[in-house]
Amino acid sequence: MAKPLIGRTVRRLRQERDLTQQALASRLGISASYLNLIEHDQRGITASLLIRLAETLRVDLATLSGTTERQIEAQLRETFGDPLLNAETVPDAEVAALAAGSPAAARAVLALYRAWRVAREDSGGIALPSGRRLLLPTEETRDFFNDHANHFPKLEQAAEALGAELAATPSEMNHAVAERLRRRHGLTVTVGPLEGALRRYDATARSLQLSEMLPRESRGFHMAFQLALLEAREAVEATMADRPASSPEAAALIRIGLLNYLAAALLMPYAVFLAAARTLRHDVDALAARFGVSFEQACHRLSSLQRTGARGVPFFFLRVDPAGNVSKRFAGAGFPFARYGGSCPRWVVHTAFATPGMLRVQVAQLPDGAAFLCFARTVTGAASRWGEPPPVHVIAMGAPVSAAPDIAYADGIDLDRAAVGIGLSCRLCDRQDCRSRAFPPLEHRLSLDPHMASASPFRFEVRGAG
Repeated sequence: MAKPLIGRTVRRLRQERDLTQQALASRLGISASYLNLIEHDQRGITASLLIRLAETLRVDLATLSGTTERQIEAQLRETFGDPLLNAETVPDAEVAALAAGSPAAARAVLALYRAWRVAREDSGGIALPSGRRLLLPTEETRDFFNDHANHFPKLEQAAEALGAELAATPSEMNHAVAERLRRRHGLTVTVGPLEGALRRYDATARSLQLSEMLPRESRGFHMAFQLALLEAREAVEATMADRPASSPEAAALIRIGLLNYLAAALLMPYAVFLAAARTLRHDVDALAARFGVSFEQACHRLSSLQRTGARGVPFFFLRVDPAGNVSKRFAGAGFPFARYGGSCPRWVVHTAFATPGMLRVQVAQLPDGAAFLCFARTVTGAASRWGEPPPVHVIAMGAPVSAAPDIAYADGIDLDRAAVGIGLSCRLCDRQDCRSRAFPPLEHRLSLDPHMASASPFRFEVRGAG
């Protein structure tokens, strides 16, 4: 977060490679004592030495930044703070040391906690009507994509190969995909009424039916999905083989997610889209118009531009409904999402619901000082019939505030004065006098005084403060 744990990260990477301090120091051209000070965060590190470290340890700069450790650290704090565990308080220093020094052990703790939650929910009666246990394949799918940083080189290569054969500009891509389906696969694409579905493929009749309720950009995406299903299945299966799913349900969700990724990579080719994003300074509406895709599709693609040697801005991506349910989440940019429970009501992700269709921008500052430029907007789907509420979601993106000069939405904003303090969730937030607080923090003792009322619903004493 605000204070990167690069020393612990360097030590872990060195130990994983069975290198002594002397051996690594020799390769870097520095003394072992200097490296020892770096590993204990007692000495700064120059840009040139940072680059040599990345080359010597064969990792990218993002790995050295400690982003992975910070995400694990946030999840550990949330785990140890669960009141149902009734566990001893774990100091922040020990949590940080576990996340940075023993990430495998930390992931094992998180896996055990997730298994415990599933078991507790199941024993409490939360099960499918059929009686089968609820194994949360959605969580496994989310972990799969986050562990790959939402970037899949094999799928990018498959999309580029297919795109080279189509040889179409962005404005011609939908027509090129439809023609490929017709000529190579004998598929007839029709648009019309489609009860209870948005896309239906009939292999026997060689037809692909698309609902007339779909907007133009969504029709193009569904056709690209179908083409990926027919021609790039091997790349998807090869990607899944690296980490087999634990259940057929999880495997199906991951497969569909990867096919969606491939369809997006076909419609928004990596190099061309990255160049356009930089030229347009990540104006999502302008990108969506140029590539004939939706606002959500363009945002999703921006979050996947993590190719080694050609990285885009490290955005996180979030899709949430009015009830606060997260249906998509990609934790780029090192933003430490709370895995369980709600997030901060002061965050633009939630306030965007108050201004439908309007893009909202916020400089969000976490309690530790880390700041992110966030933007969010509602997207509304079509209702299936009159009288039924249309589905509404907020699509949110964010990047470290250091990337603000590359993002059009930062123009005219005083990044220092505009910062809004948010927390991961009320139960994990130490901020006092927050008028939006829904729950007291788990780690601090409530301070109740019937003779005084404060702006915050819960007054508490911060442990260790004066």
